[in-house]
Amino acid sequence: MWWPSNLVQVSLFRALHEKEERSKGGLTRTQFFIVAFICSFAYYIFPGYLFSMLTSLSWVCWIFPKSVFAQQLGSGLKGLGIGAIGLDWSSISSYLGSPLASPWFATANVAAGFIFVMYVLTPICYWLDIFKAKTFPIFSDGMYTSNGQVYNISSIIDSNFHLDIDAYEQQGHLYLSTFFAVTYGVGFAALSATVMHVLLFHGREIWEQSKSSFKDQKMDIHTRLMSKYNQVPEWWFWCILVANITLTIFACEYYNEQLQLPWWGVILACVIAFFFTLPIGIITAITNQTPGLNVITEYIIGYLYPGYPVANMCFKVYGYISMTQAITFLQDFKLGHYMKIPPRIMFMAQVSYSLEWIT
Repeated sequence: MWWPSNLVQVSLFRALHEKEERSKGGLTRTQFFIVAFICSFAYYIFPGYLFSMLTSLSWVCWIFPKSVFAQQLGSGLKGLGIGAIGLDWSSISSYLGSPLASPWFATANVAAGFIFVMYVLTPICYWLDIFKAKTFPIFSDGMYTSNGQVYNISSIIDSNFHLDIDAYEQQGHLYLSTFFAVTYGVGFAALSATVMHVLLFHGREIWEQSKSSFKDQKMDIHTRLMSKYNQVPEWWFWCILVANITLTIFACEYYNEQLQLPWWGVILACVIAFFFTLPIGIITAITNQTPGLNVITEYIIGYLYPGYPVANMCFKVYGYISMTQAITFLQDFKLGHYMKIPPRIMFMAQVSYSLEWIT
């Protein structure tokens, strides 16, 4: 597991801190970084600040300004973006994150999946009018009533931030756009595929690594160099884990009227985060892509504890964000492993930063 994004940071740190002799007619890493930084700033200032229209140049919409069909096909912001030209790097790489850090096979797979969902599955569902799809925009993250009007969420929430069933029945069922609904389905499929992929392709490796952790194992060059430092005791991690879960349960019970989430919801969220950290961590370490738990956490608590929107958000935080932070924690430790930073110093730096961020 090499964590591709860490390799980019390692290269950056080496460029900034290592002394290097400049070759004749060439540039040092620091000089190349400065040149690239200035060029990227000079380039991005136009689409990002001075001329934001460069984010999406939808020439199809310019040719047919009154055609709804042309807007659906050509709009880069509200449609499928067919023919649209984007000069904003953030929009070019938005579906992938950082194409410079991701391996080629991961980039190709994400691109293929994006093309299938965006240009095959979504148009088919929309123009076949599945679940009254044509009533709503083809591309939107909004919520709508049955007749296509924007759903008034505040009208179905009472003063205690509980779902008002009578108001909901009066307002009607909530509908999503075709693309938004499809992405929710893809989110469920991605999690199932993640677990099955890790079991099928990395299950034996996980089992062997689990057994070898109790034995003397062969060390690579990085592990050998890091062996001279004192490792972080396991009880440090256990103390933080127990303290955080205890404080979270206390907060949810003491401020139950505000947070709405019962104690068992915190435990369930932690179990979900614990279960998915390993498979998603492996996928992240190999592909630089991190599937999220935002969809499944919303669904689980919405089914088990309906009518409490704040509890839904809290459950999502404790389930999804906890897993994300755990993977980030592992990724930072791997970066420290590459840079030969003592583990205990790395641990204290992470903990102190977290405490500083909270305060």
